[in-house]
Amino acid sequence: MIYKVYYQEDKIRNPKREQTKSLYIEADSKVDALTAIEDHTPYNVEYIQLLEGNSLAYEQEHADFQLVEF
Repeated sequence: MIYKVYYQEDKIRNPKREQTKSLYIEADSKVDALTAIEDHTPYNVEYIQLLEGNSLAYEQEHADFQLVEF
């Protein structure tokens, strides 16, 4: 499954919507995606969204879609 992860680059500073970034990751579950992000980055994860069907097709066509591998 492919997930879109919304995050802040720094855990120390207060989150600001304008500084939220996203990445795409393939994982078996939300828990696995979160674990991979926490183990390999200093990011403050805000939200993890499952992409499937039309949502996945839209992201692949309209966003800077690249799967992150750790």
